[in-house]
Amino acid sequence: MTPDPIPVRHVPSVECRNCGAGAPVDEHFCPSCSRILALGRHGDYFAFLGLTRQLVIDQGDLDRRFRELSRQFHPDYYYNASPAERLASLERSSYLNDAYRALRNPVGRIEHLLAIEGLPPARSEEGTAKVPPALLESVFALNEELDEIRELRESGADPGQLRRRLDAARLPIEKRRTEHEAQLRDLSAQWDAGRDTSPDERKRILEALRERLLERNYITNLLASVDRETAGLGLGPGPDSSEAQSQTPRVESHG
Repeated sequence: MTPDPIPVRHVPSVECRNCGAGAPVDEHFCPSCSRILALGRHGDYFAFLGLTRQLVIDQGDLDRRFRELSRQFHPDYYYNASPAERLASLERSSYLNDAYRALRNPVGRIEHLLAIEGLPPARSEEGTAKVPPALLESVFALNEELDEIRELRESGADPGQLRRRLDAARLPIEKRRTEHEAQLRDLSAQWDAGRDTSPDERKRILEALRERLLERNYITNLLASVDRETAGLGLGPGPDSSEAQSQTPRVESHG
């Protein structure tokens, strides 16, 4: 699970607790005395790892940066250091782990980018039944099919037959998920290629990313609901079980 984004706190520079010199906020060690610096910025995982705000990254490069910084920040190296340096190593080690967890997968990168660019998180409010408009038809169709399957199961229908119906119900949802993965990749490439575009165009791309992510999250929940029904048959998981565990809200018609 991606950690909740930490609010950005803009600090132009950080003061070294050892020598008092100022250092750029993106530095990890004091340019004057080489001591580890206190964590002076919260929120931008890309900058912390020395990356630009782009969504398509080299996983090997990310892993290399993570390993190098992990060694440099490791608290064991600061066992005999001053209390300020020991605290700084713990702060930076913890923050590094959060940053790596957030940026090592495409969805985590998008979620973090939305946060630091000032957009609301791409998560439906808990307890609401609001469905992305593009998914209304799919949700209604799936709810009706699941209701029929539950009624048949209660009446003693053959579990194998019900399993086949559930597998068939899963297929169009899986197709939508595949389409959304492709859309997210395309929008990510647009964001990376659009550094010189207008602010309005950048905002449009961010809003489109958020909308696609909301729909993707809901699709994941739809697949989880099929998995739960399949598990209720006692025949094991479906052919491509979703990792999602959250409950899918039903859609109510309001005329």
